[in-house]
Amino acid sequence: MAQPEQLPLELGAPPAPTFDNFVAAGNEEALLRLRALVPQVVDGTATDRLVYLWGEEGSGRSHLLQAICAQAEAGGYEVRTLAPDAPLEAYEFDPDITVWTIDDAEGLDEWAQVAVFNLVNEVRAHPHAAIAIAGAAAPMSMPLREDLRTRLGWGLVYWLRPLSDADKVEALRQAARERGMQLSADVPQWLVTHSYRDMPSLMALLDALDTYSLARKRAVTLPLVREMLAPIK
Repeated sequence: MAQPEQLPLELGAPPAPTFDNFVAAGNEEALLRLRALVPQVVDGTATDRLVYLWGEEGSGRSHLLQAICAQAEAGGYEVRTLAPDAPLEAYEFDPDITVWTIDDAEGLDEWAQVAVFNLVNEVRAHPHAAIAIAGAAAPMSMPLREDLRTRLGWGLVYWLRPLSDADKVEALRQAARERGMQLSADVPQWLVTHSYRDMPSLMALLDALDTYSLARKRAVTLPLVREMLAPIK
């Protein structure tokens, strides 16, 4: 079976990750708990201030980490986002920081793992701080120190279910309805099958189609999609 053609379309920057633009199909509980995390930390009612998210690439774990930070920053609270290549001093606890996030935890080296272990302990001891960590596997399957693997399992742990093609199609249809787009029924399935596989790029493509169709005062049909994409094939 031939593979879908991948189109080298130059899109604008995808919209910034937020809770509102996260497609939660199958991950509704995780989204609900993460939305409540910062407000509960701020008012001192959070019962779990350590969250670990895991899933395959494209499951949305990085999106949700960024959404937590966006929510906190919108409220005027300080955040610190960390990656495996961050300098060790960046992991030192600062009581002025409300939200800490660490992405791609499987890439932490030995010294960074020690620093993260200590940081988690500090955050847990501070009632108005939270930490969210994301990785590619469940805590006990991560290539990390035993004490850190155990610690990651102490808080909320969520496996993020990847979106199926049907989920992506429905997400595109919902996004089109929210934009008031006139979208023919066959377009979402065609986009998922013939263009990009990740939701940020698909949503950016939908925005481009919206602009293109408005400029030409035509509904978004498959002929219009092919017309817009034809110059870049």
